[in-house]
Amino acid sequence: MQDNGNNPGQHDAPDSITPVDFSPPPPPGRRFSWRPRWYHAIVVVGLALAAGAAGFVLTARSVFVEVSPMAATIEVVDGFAVKVGPRYLMRQGDYQLQLSAPGYYDSEVALVVGPEQAQTHPFSLTPLPGLVSVTTRDAEGEALSGARVLLDGVDLGESPLVDAEVPPGSYELQVQRERYLPYREQVEIEGRQVEQSLTATLAPAWADISFTSRPAGADIIVNGQVQGVTPAQMELLQGAYEVTIKRSGYKAWQEELVVMAGADQQLPSVTLEAADGLVFIRSTPGNANVTINGQYRGQTPLEVSLPPEQEHEIRLFRTGYDTAVRRITTGSDEERDMTVPLDPITNPVRIIAQPSDAQLYVDGELKGAANQTVDLIAASQRIEIRREGYVPYAANFTSRPGLDQEIRVSLKTEEQARLDAIEPVITSAGGQTLHLFYPYGFTMGSSRREPGRRANETLRDVGMEKPFYLSLRPVTNAQFKRFRADHASGTLQGQSLDRPNQPAVQVSWQDAALYTNWLSAQEGLTPFYNVADGTITGFNANANGYRLPSEAEWEWAARSDGQNGITRFTWGESWPPPAETGNFADESTSDFLGQILRGYNDGIPGTSNVGAFAANAQGLFDMAGNVSEWVHDYYGAVSGLSSVKVTDPLGPEDGTYRTIKGSSWAHGSMTELRASYRDFGEEARNDLGFRVARYLGE
Repeated sequence: MQDNGNNPGQHDAPDSITPVDFSPPPPPGRRFSWRPRWYHAIVVVGLALAAGAAGFVLTARSVFVEVSPMAATIEVVDGFAVKVGPRYLMRQGDYQLQLSAPGYYDSEVALVVGPEQAQTHPFSLTPLPGLVSVTTRDAEGEALSGARVLLDGVDLGESPLVDAEVPPGSYELQVQRERYLPYREQVEIEGRQVEQSLTATLAPAWADISFTSRPAGADIIVNGQVQGVTPAQMELLQGAYEVTIKRSGYKAWQEELVVMAGADQQLPSVTLEAADGLVFIRSTPGNANVTINGQYRGQTPLEVSLPPEQEHEIRLFRTGYDTAVRRITTGSDEERDMTVPLDPITNPVRIIAQPSDAQLYVDGELKGAANQTVDLIAASQRIEIRREGYVPYAANFTSRPGLDQEIRVSLKTEEQARLDAIEPVITSAGGQTLHLFYPYGFTMGSSRREPGRRANETLRDVGMEKPFYLSLRPVTNAQFKRFRADHASGTLQGQSLDRPNQPAVQVSWQDAALYTNWLSAQEGLTPFYNVADGTITGFNANANGYRLPSEAEWEWAARSDGQNGITRFTWGESWPPPAETGNFADESTSDFLGQILRGYNDGIPGTSNVGAFAANAQGLFDMAGNVSEWVHDYYGAVSGLSSVKVTDPLGPEDGTYRTIKGSSWAHGSMTELRASYRDFGEEARNDLGFRVARYLGE
């Protein structure tokens, strides 16, 4: 119990006792109490560094940086590395190194460390250029300046050359200077700012040449330039020279001289000969042959040199003239002119010419009226007889002395000559033979009273003035296939229509017209038809090229009797046609044709070879039978006799269809076999072909 001093004499209630957990007392000994100290931090840092170093060593790669030159300094400027002896410990990754060495360019390089444990990376430094000096001397050791210095062809400048910067390496040193031989030497340049001195000794490129002559005082001419007067010594560069020693009144001495550098020469003394005399020889007439002392020297006018103080015989001769002889002596260096007239050898020739007022020209010279007897020289000469409005006569003529000779000439008017030059028969590039026709006017069509007439055969007068060529036969398969190789004329009842000499059928009007243009191109003629994108778009009536005949030309050629008359049929006026007149729809076609020519049998069902039957009065084949034929004209209505007469018509200006003329192997009626029969179409048929024509032209 505790006494409470604040309340003396007063007794309080007794304190209560509370139970607590038992805790054993601490063992006997010193109590531990930890406190951080400064040396603890040093230990921790040391341990961390040791762990980091151990980690770096375990993960780093051993890298050897091999640098040429070996004395180069290596500095790692970007990245961490530890140098251990000659190697570096580096982790995998990218680094930057700074490399340097005396005499070399500094270099900063990239280094990539790979995953290999040990690795080597080589690098080379570029050496600095060397400092090169070049001096030049002559053979005596005297300094020479102004020589051009080159290393491997690169011009470094002129000597003396001082401290030229040259990269290290092996070079060809070349030194060049006028009048000296080129110097060449192989040199090694060290580089790295090392100073090197080179000396080139140049050898002279000339030699001393001595000239003398008798007499002295002659010009020495070297390659056309006067270099001195004999006697003389001069320096000449090595090489070949044309040397001439010349003095007035003497012949020039000339020789080739070869000079070698350093090889002096004393040339033998030159003895000059007295100069020749110079003679200029002319003749009338010119172009006479000249011999001197029996040797041919050329034709007049002629300049010759002759030895002086000697007599020379000169002969001049020309066909048709007497030989002329002259003798001459010249002095040294003397010039003489000689003109020799030649006497002609003539023969009288009688000229008889028509018309009587024509004129005569001999070698282009007017001799007067053509009708005369003229003396002509005994040589070939050009004889011309002319008169205005006539074609001149011209020929080479040689008169023969002792013979009676005459020339008879009848001049042709220009029109006669033009007509005579016209070819009556021509052959095209395609192989067609064409005859020339001079047509006359006639009445096309047929009378209403003519048996078999059709309504489209209106009578009309046609003037025919233009001469024209027309092929004797239709174009064959072989001829057409030269233009269109893949063309096929087909078959009929198992029989071929495509043999080479059968007429080309299954040909449209367009293809027929294009074929004529192709023919024109082969011969360089102006095409008749205008073409755009492979289609006929028009025609040029003034062209001289091949074309299809006009309807008027075709009908005139089919009906003309050769005596200014016109017939109903191509064979004449009789009906039916005589045997073997043409290839018609005969008895041989009765199995597949409805209408045939009864009692007529040509034995050919289909097309025959062209020209297999008789020609008509104009010499044309197959104008009736075998194949009908395309003509140039559009098909259309025609005016009658009361309309204005047309001349050389080419049909309507436009239309849908083209006109077809003539009968074929498929026709057997009087209507179709008449020469005035007209049909029309646009597409190809197996009984339809064509032939070619062209105007005569101017």
